[in-house]
Amino acid sequence: MRYFFSLTLLSIFWSIQFSFAQQSIFDQVNDPFFGESCTSILVGKQASTDGSVITSHTCDGRYRTWVTIEKGQKYERDTVTAIYKGLLKTETPWDMRNVEKVGEIPQANETYTFLNTAYPCMNEKQLAIGETTITGKKELVNENGMFLIEELQRIALQRCSTARDAIRLIGQLINDYGYGDWGECITIADTREVWQMEIFGEGPDKIGGVWAAQRIPDDHVGISANIPRIGEINLKDKEHFMASKNVFDVAKKMGFWDGKSTFKFWQAYGTGKKPFAIRDYFVLNAVAPSLNLSYDADELPFSVKPDKKVSVQDVIALYRETYEGTDYDMTQNLKSIKKTYNDKREVTSVDTVISPIAQPWLTTNARNLYNFLDEDAVKFYRTVAVSWCSYSQIIQLRDWLPDAIGGVAWFSFDNPGQSPRIPIFSGTTELPESFNYCGQKRHRTDAAIWKYRKANKLATLAWQDTREGMMEEVAHFENKATMEIQFLEPKVQDLAKANKNEEVQKMLTRYTRDFAGATMLRWGELEDEYWGRFGLGF
Repeated sequence: MRYFFSLTLLSIFWSIQFSFAQQSIFDQVNDPFFGESCTSILVGKQASTDGSVITSHTCDGRYRTWVTIEKGQKYERDTVTAIYKGLLKTETPWDMRNVEKVGEIPQANETYTFLNTAYPCMNEKQLAIGETTITGKKELVNENGMFLIEELQRIALQRCSTARDAIRLIGQLINDYGYGDWGECITIADTREVWQMEIFGEGPDKIGGVWAAQRIPDDHVGISANIPRIGEINLKDKEHFMASKNVFDVAKKMGFWDGKSTFKFWQAYGTGKKPFAIRDYFVLNAVAPSLNLSYDADELPFSVKPDKKVSVQDVIALYRETYEGTDYDMTQNLKSIKKTYNDKREVTSVDTVISPIAQPWLTTNARNLYNFLDEDAVKFYRTVAVSWCSYSQIIQLRDWLPDAIGGVAWFSFDNPGQSPRIPIFSGTTELPESFNYCGQKRHRTDAAIWKYRKANKLATLAWQDTREGMMEEVAHFENKATMEIQFLEPKVQDLAKANKNEEVQKMLTRYTRDFAGATMLRWGELEDEYWGRFGLGF
């Protein structure tokens, strides 16, 4: 076991600051973090404790953090809607720098209101979508395809109310206009079922794309974490599989499949890696330990039946995971000596403890320093919760409630291992003003993410000391929302029965606004507290 003394406040603080400047590397294809930028956990209706269907998404990387609610509209016939590229890096909803209009498609007669995150995620009809990049072979990419994944998600949320309809629409748009992105997985859910849809281009000589979708069994939990996971496809089983018409032909044409051996989607279109990594293994093993899954296996089940049913709070907890206490704990070797003294200042005991500054979100510079002192000090594992997260949401869909409150996105900015979650409902129609500003390009006091990020970063200066208090605050807001929403639900049901939809929307919008404001205020107080503790050094 290795032992390390504390680094100075100054060196840690500057390594934290420097990490922001480095975050642009996540957008570079040749960077080792490309394709390591999101996690989506899926829960079927019969696998959840209350009958909810759950999908989720962490947007990990330097993506835009402004968030709006785009209201549904009615349109005249023969109207068109523009399709764009470059929306993921803008600073406000009205910032069109480096945004390119790449085409137009016919507009629907009517569109639904939707939650417009960087990767649009939920609409007023309780249709929800998560996303993870699964990269795929570079030979499949065709940049001339009109659609990037975020625009496919937007169109689907504007026009669809069920997961199956969304899959069919996205497939048709890809066929008609082309897919121009790297490999992507979107996890599409409604109040009845949740699907995993994996999409790739069709190669540089064809405007189109290739895709497959597999339904998570109702009593199962699944995960997508930047690796294609769909294996054998049984298109005769229409309850659990859908795919593009060219799914086998493209693989044969491009030499990815010989046409004779067992066809596995992940094997044909992936990058050659086995269809899971540390996050997939950890989450599936956590919910179904009785299966004795092995991280050394060549393949894991596509999804698993959990040993006990999973609540939305369980999923939220999984998104805080850093593998503490396991073989993959990156802090396990970062130890120091703790001495206990009596009244005479005599040493009464000497213990070896995890160093107060040990934390699972070390920057590359900090890890390099520790490993210079001892080459085996910190072995990097990609945790579920990462410090480079832009935002995340766990979306809960409930068919026994009115759509307005049945769909709720448990939303957080910055590191999901530290930040509180804000309930945004399908019926919420407006977000706080600070949600209009992205905080990824620079420090902005008007951007919501910085209301949390400053306290979160300061807490990591002595995470072993600050963690308990911060987690108490997280739990307070989580419990507060859970309890208060129980009182909101019958009120919304009564108003919905009376067709008082505007009152429902006003009530839910105010609740989201007030709850967000309370969390921002408390995290501001934590920031002040941490500056008081650490500002002059340890």
